[in-house]
Amino acid sequence: MRLGLIADTHGILRPSVHDVFKQVDLILHAGDVGSPEILDELALLGPVTAVYGNVDHGQLRRRLPRVATLELDGFRFVVTHGDQLGSPNPELLKEAFPKADVIVFGHTHRALIRDLPDFTVVVNPGAAGAARFDLGRSVAIMETEPGIPPRVRIVPLA
Repeated sequence: MRLGLIADTHGILRPSVHDVFKQVDLILHAGDVGSPEILDELALLGPVTAVYGNVDHGQLRRRLPRVATLELDGFRFVVTHGDQLGSPNPELLKEAFPKADVIVFGHTHRALIRDLPDFTVVVNPGAAGAARFDLGRSVAIMETEPGIPPRVRIVPLA
């Protein structure tokens, strides 16, 4: 399965996301969506599982969960913005979600891939929306197959 991982769009979906996600089976959005139209546009590329972030209010809070859990190719996924943990890091996230095999989060705007000692994969795809904190914009692509550890890479956005 090929997954598109995205977070922190803050109401902006760059055209380059369409190119990167054109052959994904599922999109996971880790919050701070910014507007419902972002989810509608992503849905044109594939099915979307999304959570709300700390800047998402109103309709997005009513429409989305704070945490989404799903099983894909035998792996237990958790998608969360992570703001409920302050400034989240992989260890705090694993402590909060001990049964997860893959944790996808946002909030920090910093792209990160971390393999934990128990083989959990923790991914922050970075921020796909407006540039902040002198950080580039990015998303991630993850590929899963039953019985094989997930493979993930960060993709910078133009």
